[in-house]
Formats: sequence, C-alpha cells, structure tokens
Amino acid sequence: MSNEEQRRSEGDDPREQREQDPSANVPDPASEPVEMGGSEDPVIIPELEDEAVDEALEAEPEEEAELAREEIIALATELDTARRERDAYLDDMRRMKAEMENAKKRLERDRTRLVQSASEGLVRELLPVLDNLDRALAADGDIREGVRATREQLVSVLAEQGLAPVESDGESFDPAVHEAVMGQPSDEHEEDTIIQTLERGYTLNGRAIRAAKVIVAKQV
Repeated sequence: MSNEEQRRSEGDDPREQREQDPSANVPDPASEPVEMGGSEDPVIIPELEDEAVDEALEAEPEEEAELAREEIIALATELDTARRERDAYLDDMRRMKAEMENAKKRLERDRTRLVQSASEGLVRELLPVLDNLDRALAADGDIREGVRATREQLVSVLAEQGLAPVESDGESFDPAVHEAVMGQPSDEHEEDTIIQTLERGYTLNGRAIRAAKVIVAKQV
C-alpha cells in the first residue's frame, strides 16, 4: 500500500479535511498581507510595537523644541549685541556733548579775554589824550588850541583801531551810513543831497557803528 493510500485509510488526507471543515479554507489575516485597491499591487501594513509608535510620535516635538531653543538663543544673542551697540552709541553721544560744551566754554573764555585785552590796549592808548585834556584845563588863557590838539591826538588813536568818520556834507544821501532827520527845500542842491550834518557818523573797520544825522535837500 502506498503512502497516500495509507494516509487516506488513516483519515489524514488534507483535501478531505478541507471538504469536511469549511473554516479551514479561511486564511489567517495576521499571517497574510491585506490586499487593497482591487487589481493594484497589494499594500502591506507593517505592525509596530507600542514603544516604537511612542518614539515616532515623540521625535517630532523634541526636534521642534530644539529648533525653538536655538531660535531663542539666537534672538537673545542679537538682543545682547543690539544693547551693547546702543550703550556704545550713547557713550559716544555723551562724550561728544561734553566735548562741545567744553569747547563752547573755552570759546567764551577766549572771547572774553580778547575783549578785555582789546579794551585794555585802547584805554592805555587813550590815557595820553586824557593827560592832554587835563593840561589844557589847567592852563591859563584860551584853551581852544590845547583842545584842538587833544582832539587830533584822539582821532589818531581811534583811527589806529579802525575808526573813521562818515563823509556827509555835500554827499548824496546813503541810508547805510546816513540818517535823514529832516528834508529841506533847496534850489541850490540836487534832491537827496546832504545840506547839513547835525551829528557825525563813524565806521569801525568798514562797518557803520553810528549813522550820521543829516538834513537832506528836497526839490521845491
């Protein structure tokens, strides 16, 4: 007797077992892949253990947290750098302000010193004029010659300082150096010609410091 006949006699034929037990034809879902999509290739869904799933879910938040930490550190570094630059700029501005104030004070002191020096020099030069006036007043008789000489000396001293009289009589009226007190009709003079000087004007180094007060001719 062959082996197949022996198995049949003993009741071990697998075909007979499948015919007798229909549930034996149902495949085990855990042991075979699941087919999806009809005629498409079957998609195998792998099974993951619980710990692997947890690790996969926790990996992305940790990476995001690390990136956020790095961004915060970078922003903190930039903020610290900006603060340092701000403090440096403020120090420079304070230093420049202090230097400007010191320079302004130095200029003011120098100006005051120059004015005092100029005033001192002018007064020193005018002292001889004062002495001559004292001598003229102390002399007996007519003092006009002494006063005239003293005046010439005074004019000379002031001319050395840049003082010059403004020409007025017979000149054309110039509002830059003349001040018309009144207008007087005249047939002998052209219009706006200065007829008379009431108070002499002066310029200092070419700049008018006092306008001459004059009477100006007007056409009748």
